[in-house]
Amino acid sequence: MWDYSEKVQEHFFNPRNAGAVPDANATGDVGSLSCGDALRLTLKVDPENEVILEAGFQTFGCGSAIASSSALTEIIKGMTLNEALEVTNQDIADYLDGLPAEKMHCSVMGREALQAAIANYRGEEWKDDHEEGALVCKCFAVDAVLIENTIRSNGLSTVEEVANYTKAGGGCSACHEGVEAILSRVLAEQGKTFDPYTRAPEAAPSAGGRKLGNLERIRRIERSIEAIRPNLQRDHGDVELIDIDGKNVYVNMTGACVGCQMASTTLDGIQQRIVEDLGEFVRVLPAKAMRKSA
Repeated sequence: MWDYSEKVQEHFFNPRNAGAVPDANATGDVGSLSCGDALRLTLKVDPENEVILEAGFQTFGCGSAIASSSALTEIIKGMTLNEALEVTNQDIADYLDGLPAEKMHCSVMGREALQAAIANYRGEEWKDDHEEGALVCKCFAVDAVLIENTIRSNGLSTVEEVANYTKAGGGCSACHEGVEAILSRVLAEQGKTFDPYTRAPEAAPSAGGRKLGNLERIRRIERSIEAIRPNLQRDHGDVELIDIDGKNVYVNMTGACVGCQMASTTLDGIQQRIVEDLGEFVRVLPAKAMRKSA
């Protein structure tokens, strides 16, 4: 399982400022249920000095999303709107004594919700830049601007890091070429060269943690998939494990899951379950992707 800090666990089990703020005069919505994460941030702002008096959140997502949203509301209370705009996703992670690399996208979502709420208060239109041609990752609706800004502000250099921070590329992998192009351009501006074969640095294991052996790793992946199958079978679909190649887990969708419009969302759900059970980043791909890469 993830090596969560005590502060992350505290904000997950006892979230601060959960729920909508009564008489809020600012609201920010980001994400979508179909993409797996959604956050609504509500604020009560003093119109005389633009100080944030109250902040509340409603979120659909994992424990890290809840903890990040809770932390954000605590950070910004008492700030002016201009001060709050200076809050970064790294500030949110630092407040929680760190987040697992694979969960950094939760802090990015919090920052975006804050920007959207402040724009709403000021009567401005907050745009997420999901304009025609700007959408890079269709699985999670992540645009080029968010990817580029996140790369720059967090010093990212690999596709895996981008997936950890934004979820882009964590689904079907069709957008990896687009993510690599953005990485190449940003790193070139910094006098660096993008190497597609460079791996993201692995987080140090926790004090009581240990690295899984290959056999135990395979068994955990198998158990994760077996736990998901009954839900798919109830809808006349199914999934079977085909192969495991490093960080790639290849599965075959059958029955009603074949050609389903929600297939990519289903794969993301399988991937999230495996990642949570395994405690490491993996990518779940359809078996046909294995044949293409062969």
